[in-house]
Parts: sequence; structure tokens; C-alpha cells
Amino acid sequence: MITRTLSLIGSTGSIGTQTLDVIARNPGRVRLRALVAGENTNLLAKQAVEFGVETLGMTSSNVDEVKEHLQKWSATLHKPHRVSRIISHPEAGAQLASEEDDLVLNAITGAAGLRTTITALEAGADVALANKESLIIGGKLVTEAAARTGARLIPVDSEHSALAQALRSGTREEVARLVLTASGGPLRGKTVE
Repeated sequence: MITRTLSLIGSTGSIGTQTLDVIARNPGRVRLRALVAGENTNLLAKQAVEFGVETLGMTSSNVDEVKEHLQKWSATLHKPHRVSRIISHPEAGAQLASEEDDLVLNAITGAAGLRTTITALEAGADVALANKESLIIGGKLVTEAAARTGARLIPVDSEHSALAQALRSGTREEVARLVLTASGGPLRGKTVE
């Protein structure tokens, strides 16, 4: 009963690993088509073997290292690895986001995620967005791409997800203002002084 085809961009970070945990707890709901990561080739290879992913993308150029780790994890987990394609390019996320998915989860950190977000939307894929920077630096471009194709932006991380949920819980007239408490980020643990 697969409901979505997903590419997970930023699979080795916090949001990526949490996403894979949710997928593992809900077998058969998502076909994980591609994983993209940066430098953590060992974890990327482990994820590919565990989830039977055929396409990997890397923003670094450690293809040989990933292949070695795939062999290791295949033996360790007693599962054959099915990886048939590895893309190594700084824009691997954007390249894979333009392919056959109906859902792309963009968990890349920083401005580097903007191109992936826009590319996925222009391809007609819904974007589960953990990369807030896409909206901060390219909000108009992102929302215009979504409007042109009818693809949806789905907030999945922290504050912007909480805001979306709060706005969906009632009518527009019921909301006077929303306040973000700055619970994390660069000021966490700092005093006013």
C-alpha cells in the first residue's frame, strides 16, 4: 500500500534520520527512491542498504568511499545492496529532485537547499520542507513555483510546522497573531547581557 514516492535530500542529518525512523515504523507507506547526503558516506551507505534504496546522491566526491561502505553494510546487515546509481555533484539534491518523485523532503541546511526546493516544485513534486532558508532567501520564487505547478509546500520542521498547524486548527478570523519563542538557534542559552 505505497502512498508516496520520496527522495530524501539530507538523509544523514537530524531531520533525515528522523524521517527514516518514521518510514521504518510505517512499512509499505513510502517508496524511498533516493537518498542524498554530504560528507557522511558511511551513514549514507548504511541507510541505502537498510532501506533498499537504488539511487544515491552526494554533494561531496567520495564515490569510492560510498561503494566500500555499501559492501561493508551489505555484509554486516546480511542484505544485498541495490544501489544502481550514485550521483556525485554539488547540486545532487536538485538533480534528483527533478526526477520521478511525488514528494521530496528537503532537509539540507542553509542556502544550498533553495535550488532543490525550486527544482522539486517545478517538477510538480510536493516538497516537505525542513529547509527554512529556502523561504527566507527565495520566498517569492518558491511560492511562485508552487503556484505554477500546483505542488504543495509542507512544513516539517520546528517553528514553521507549528505555525502551519496552528493556522490550520481554526478559521483565519480566530488568529490575531502568532508568536515564535526562539526556542533554539544561535541565541539558545545566551543571556540578555
